[in-house]
Amino acid sequence: MTDAWLERPEGGSGFAMRLLVAVALGLGRSVARVVLIPITAYFMIRREPERRASREYLTRVLGRAPTWSEIARHFHTFAGVTLDRVYFLGGKMSRFDVRVIGIEELHHAMDLGRGVLLIGAHVGSFDALRADSTLRPDVTVRVVLDAEHSPALSAILKQLNPAIAAGIINPRKDGTTVALEIGTALNQGALVTMLGDRGRPENSTASVRFLGQAAEFPTAPWQIAAALHVPIVLCAGLYRGGNRYDLHFETLTEGLQIDRRQRQQQLRDVVQDFANRLAALLRIAPYNWFNFYDFWNDRATGSDRLHAGGDTAARG
Repeated sequence: MTDAWLERPEGGSGFAMRLLVAVALGLGRSVARVVLIPITAYFMIRREPERRASREYLTRVLGRAPTWSEIARHFHTFAGVTLDRVYFLGGKMSRFDVRVIGIEELHHAMDLGRGVLLIGAHVGSFDALRADSTLRPDVTVRVVLDAEHSPALSAILKQLNPAIAAGIINPRKDGTTVALEIGTALNQGALVTMLGDRGRPENSTASVRFLGQAAEFPTAPWQIAAALHVPIVLCAGLYRGGNRYDLHFETLTEGLQIDRRQRQQQLRDVVQDFANRLAALLRIAPYNWFNFYDFWNDRATGSDRLHAGGDTAARG
């Protein structure tokens, strides 16, 4: 279901996350990556729902049932990308070889002067956005982040990058407040980042085709963009092995217009485009999908339909 991700506890304790950060910063990435082996084993042995979700996803993206080692690789990639967040958030970009694809699309959207809504997903590393060659020094970044769902990771964010942490927009506030905060930031020319693949129970969602079956995606980002008439750019930092990341930027719209008479169909169309682009990226790097819950569900199967969430849709 759409809210299934809320029901799963954060993987790993606060102590374990702090230990990983200490090892990463104190002993370096090569040593810290050794720690990924017991983390992977933990997920393989103790987290059966996540194993089931990994198997279901890999079956879809690979077109066949995955092997045990491929599921382990999926968890190992997730753990490795989580480790690398320590370095991206801490500004240690020199450790990585980041290839930037489509940066001109992001810069063009920024040059329109209306702010940019940068939409990502739980695909690879959104934090690779902080690569040196990506953002101009005058850009303000505001992050829409549910800090309460991942308290350990949120604490690490505050430790490593207090400036970003201070600018977090909390989606748990009421929808109007969240929309106003996002609108204010965009009007000031900021780059507002948010994830577009998970909706909260009270959000409106669109049921679209994703990797061969219907799945629900939140419509809040697109409703916000239409209301504020701002460009939307997709961003995904795909982990490519070793210290390599491919940072993809793709313009989704320079100014979304929603006709009230065709609202549901138009929202489905833009969400379907987003889902198609995510699927294309995942076929390039299939182990970069980090939604370890029942993403495809009974409520979304069958004919496409829009689930209305009223005026709370902006919570995202």
